[in-house]
Amino acid sequence: MSTEEAIKISEAEWEIMRVVWTLEEADAATINDVLHEKMQWKFATVKTLLGRLVKKEALKTRQVGKKFFYSATISEEKSIHEATQELFSRICATRMAENLAQMIEEVQLTPSDVEQLIQTLKNKKTVEKIICNCIPGQCQCHRNSGK
Repeated sequence: MSTEEAIKISEAEWEIMRVVWTLEEADAATINDVLHEKMQWKFATVKTLLGRLVKKEALKTRQVGKKFFYSATISEEKSIHEATQELFSRICATRMAENLAQMIEEVQLTPSDVEQLIQTLKNKKTVEKIICNCIPGQCQCHRNSGK
């Protein structure tokens, strides 16, 4: 797999990756223990997901005796960025601000987080008009054509 190519990670695989990113390296039993209460997965499910992530080259293994330890080959920051870009590519460009505002409303933020967002917006270069990126008939952008 090319290093330029984004690795697609399912929702279940994200749970595994979050544990590995936090611990930096872990065996299947440790990952299972961390996720057991939240996910109630069988150990076989964790092993299957680990195998998929290794196959996708999102994780690498290191064998110590009979145990395999897993570590990430992709950064959490890059993965989050790629997932965000993928999500944004599915949203009509003329409705992006509306969707970002809704996301901001729904997440918990500290005063420092809010200040960071304000500064980002103050420094943001703007354009006069947003051009729709939808396939014709996919949305009703004519309603938003003045943006």
